[in-house]
Amino acid sequence: MGALTTIGAAYPRVATQIRKPAASLARLGDHVAFYGRALAGTPHAAVHYRKEIIRLIAEISMGAGTLAMIGGTVVIVGFLTMAAGGTLAVQGYSSLGNIGIEALTGFLAAFINVRISAPVVAGIGLAATFGAGVTAQLGAMRINEEIDALESMGIRPVEYLVSTRILAGMVAITPLYSIAVLLSFGASQLTTVVLFGQSAGLYDHYFNTFLNPIDLLWSFLQAVLMALMVLFVHTYFGFFASGGPAGVGVAVGNAVRTSLVVVVVVTLLVSLAVYGANGNFNLSG
Repeated sequence: MGALTTIGAAYPRVATQIRKPAASLARLGDHVAFYGRALAGTPHAAVHYRKEIIRLIAEISMGAGTLAMIGGTVVIVGFLTMAAGGTLAVQGYSSLGNIGIEALTGFLAAFINVRISAPVVAGIGLAATFGAGVTAQLGAMRINEEIDALESMGIRPVEYLVSTRILAGMVAITPLYSIAVLLSFGASQLTTVVLFGQSAGLYDHYFNTFLNPIDLLWSFLQAVLMALMVLFVHTYFGFFASGGPAGVGVAVGNAVRTSLVVVVVVTLLVSLAVYGANGNFNLSG
């Protein structure tokens, strides 16, 4: 410590560069410790805060306040995945048509929607709706000293505010993602068959041929992991927000940026783990 103090006094820029890696590791450790505490508190939350979990499930799916007027996360994620599925059909039909194999548009819908498009878009939608709302809610509670008030009343704030949201997110993500996948499939088929005039039987043949049920299971696993990581990130930034109302805005921005990176990283890691060695794909039929 004495040597670092001497270096810091003589060379402040060098000392700053030395401290940066240590500070980054310390922040990473704070994240991991907070996530572990939140996960460890889920049994307590499931037993003692069931009404709060039910309320949060309704808030995740249908929204709260102004967001409830447009249906909350279900409508936002559904619209995003539907738009992505339609765009995939437009680009696939046009690009494949240039080489005379536009009949394989159904293959693209079954292959790319399940493995990449639907989970990534659903993760982004979850981060932009429920995730940002969680950060703002917890951040407002922090600066208004409501979290400190919970501690003074003997209520565990992490279990009550964080663990309950994790449980609610895990319950809501399966039906939410099911709706998202179905809408992406429907948009791809509608665009290809109705707008471009391809035979419905031809589209269904290639779609059903290349739609692998195992890929759907992996896709749901990927969506669950994304939802868990998004909730971790947003609850952390909201729980430790500081600096007044402006600090809440900064926390929301940092959380959204971090969660978008996490969504892409989870997609990469799951793709490497599941499809890296053997892509489980045979172009036939």
